[in-house]
Amino acid sequence: MKTQINILRQLQELVLIREEHHKTGDGSQLDALNDQIDDLKGKLSPQVAGIYERLYKRSLIVMSAMTDGNCAVCGMQVPIAQAQQVRLAQHLVTCSSCGRILFSTDAEGVRNITEKPDRDDVRTGVSRFSAECLMCPDMKAATPQDAIAELAGLMQSGRFVSNAEALTAAAMGREAILTTAMEGSRIAFPHVRGVEGGGLTFSVGVSREGIDWDGENKVNIVILSAIPVAVSAFYLRLLADLAHSFRKGDAFDAMLAADSPAAMWKTLVKATRAFVK
Repeated sequence: MKTQINILRQLQELVLIREEHHKTGDGSQLDALNDQIDDLKGKLSPQVAGIYERLYKRSLIVMSAMTDGNCAVCGMQVPIAQAQQVRLAQHLVTCSSCGRILFSTDAEGVRNITEKPDRDDVRTGVSRFSAECLMCPDMKAATPQDAIAELAGLMQSGRFVSNAEALTAAAMGREAILTTAMEGSRIAFPHVRGVEGGGLTFSVGVSREGIDWDGENKVNIVILSAIPVAVSAFYLRLLADLAHSFRKGDAFDAMLAADSPAAMWKTLVKATRAFVK
């Protein structure tokens, strides 16, 4: 059953990538993504395929991580006996509350380690997802991997994630499926889903020289995100909002002109105020 669970996780990732491509791509990769999705569906057993299709009719998020003994999507505590079954992965276990198929992340590499905000700590806009210390105004990176590693390092040093190396490797694995560079925008949105333990977090870097991202797109702004499974669908909306924020040349140019993390943060907050609530 571990193989079937791994296929389901890959299938969910591809479905979400397809949705990202709908929002930010030019549609050129939709046929290839649909073929990959159909290929993975063909590898599911009839029973598992039936469960998948039933859940998919309700939500794009069919799978939920079990982290610290809880369902990452709905927060329901998983009974101890069931939690052990999830870790063993000998058969499918669904959450008794939201019905999603559970998989274990308790022993996996990268986690979000931010402390929960105080009850009176009311944040709005991009401050819910990022911070001044996650701004990098002058990246030294010459390659996508170096850029991602630089931003992942900021996340780790700021105690937002536990393992920058694991985050970098996972983000590069995502890039291998389909580039996250937006056609004609000079912005890339590398990201990793399934980073549990806290909220969605992103770091922003600027390369004034530009980075050859995928052989077709040169990128000046890189936005690296660590995404819990529970907010995977929300990230699709945030992605579109962030992209829309920089469609106007003045916001893009202001970000490139920022010479400090404080200046970058001020520019980001201003550029996204009308879109990211």
